[in-house]
Amino acid sequence: MRDKPGSYCLVMPLTRLYRNGVLEAEAFPIAAIFGYVADPSATVWVDLHRPTGEEFAAIGEQLGLGLHDLAVESALHEHQRPKLDRYDGHLFVTAYTVRLAAGTGELETANVAAFFTANALVTVRRDDRFEIDEVTARWDGSPDLAKYGVSFLLHGLLDYVVDTHFAAIQDLDDQIEALQDALFADRPQTRTLQLHTLSLRKSLVLLRRVVLPMREVVNTLLRRDLHTLDDAMVPYFHDVYDHVQRANEWTESLRDLVSSVLETNLTMQSNRLNVIMKQVTSWAAIIAVPTAVTGFYGQNVPYPGFGQPVGFWTSTLVTLGASVALFWYFRRKDWI
Repeated sequence: MRDKPGSYCLVMPLTRLYRNGVLEAEAFPIAAIFGYVADPSATVWVDLHRPTGEEFAAIGEQLGLGLHDLAVESALHEHQRPKLDRYDGHLFVTAYTVRLAAGTGELETANVAAFFTANALVTVRRDDRFEIDEVTARWDGSPDLAKYGVSFLLHGLLDYVVDTHFAAIQDLDDQIEALQDALFADRPQTRTLQLHTLSLRKSLVLLRRVVLPMREVVNTLLRRDLHTLDDAMVPYFHDVYDHVQRANEWTESLRDLVSSVLETNLTMQSNRLNVIMKQVTSWAAIIAVPTAVTGFYGQNVPYPGFGQPVGFWTSTLVTLGASVALFWYFRRKDWI
């Protein structure tokens, strides 16, 4: 058995060492991890940005264990489902932060994967959309919890992830309310409303895929038989679980609401079409009156008043009287 793995030239600018709940060092090289994790009072965090397979191998060797191939594959590839997997010597979590684009209503996601052992947390980011500075700010905001080691680090990570879900849901709720107001405007922009509604519906479908599995992730962490969390941190994870539950319920209600907006929009379009058809039909009926009268008087046969002024005035009065009577009737029925 080796006392120390081979040295590596890789330097990780985003690294932290907590010892006995106190932040002791930052931005140390990967080669220093082995000596830190050997100390039970130390907790190490390493952030990998767009890592390679060699970097994973280096981290695994420094941690004194081999990261499972399936977990490494999941961390290297996007479009993974949020999940928690258990492997020999470590656990693996993948999750997504979300952000709603203000103008388009499209949902933007950012993936983060995490390996955590008894005293080390390794986060993996595919791009810069995941704001790791927000996570470190949460850790710095609760220094009294740092003594709980990896449970403290993992809580800050998941708490930030779930909070982005809430922020996106709130933005979606506001945009759906704006859609409802726009539906009953005097001159609604039908095409714009439809496109925006469909965009929000698509975003809600994607959001549900991100939010719903988080319930299983946090619930598994809370299982007492797994002994994955420090007992003192369990209430904090219960709080995260409560937020996950509320996010799920809110997402489901918004899905129903946006579907209702879409159906209401279609119904109102149908009603407007019916009104237009009634108006067109009413005017067509009014126009048909003079056509019928002049057509009758235009027959090439003698009729009362034929060739005399009285016939002209009679047909004119009949035309005007019938048209006015039809207009009054259609107006009373609110068809015009």
